[in-house]
Amino acid sequence: MKFALLLVLPLGMFAQLPDGPGKQETQKLCTQCHEIERALSPRQDHEAWQATINKMTTLGLRGSDDDLKLVVDYLAKNYPGEPIPKLNVNTATAIQFESALSLKRSESAAVIEYRAKNGNFKSIDDFKNVPGVPFEKFQAKKDRLAF
Repeated sequence: MKFALLLVLPLGMFAQLPDGPGKQETQKLCTQCHEIERALSPRQDHEAWQATINKMTTLGLRGSDDDLKLVVDYLAKNYPGEPIPKLNVNTATAIQFESALSLKRSESAAVIEYRAKNGNFKSIDDFKNVPGVPFEKFQAKKDRLAF
C-alpha cells in the first residue's frame, strides 16, 4: 500500500519577494485582502502602482502613510512595467495604428493609404498631409513613433 504526503502551504508562501526597503510592509499590507501573488501580478510604473494603492485604500487597505509610500516604491522598483514599444510608422498595420495611437478605423485606413501612395514617412511633420486625420493625434504620441 502506497501513501502520499500532502503538504498544504498558504498561497503567500510561494512568492519570493526580493529583499529591499518596503519588502516587509508589502507582505504585511498586500496580504490583508488577498494572496501576495495577486498583488504582484501587474507590472506597472510608479504612478500606476500609486494609483493601485490609492484604490486599495478606498477598498479598506490600512497602513500608515510611510508604510504605503514604502510599498509603492518597493513595487515600482521590483515589479516595474514594461516599456511600451515604439510604433514603426512605415511598417505598422492599420490595427497597430488604431491601438497604439487611438485612431479610428477610418483614420488608420487613411494613414495606410497615404503611405502606400506617397512612400515612407520621414518625420512627424509628414502626418500633417494625411487627409481626414487630425495631426494632433500624432503629435500627442510622437514619443511612441519610430521612422
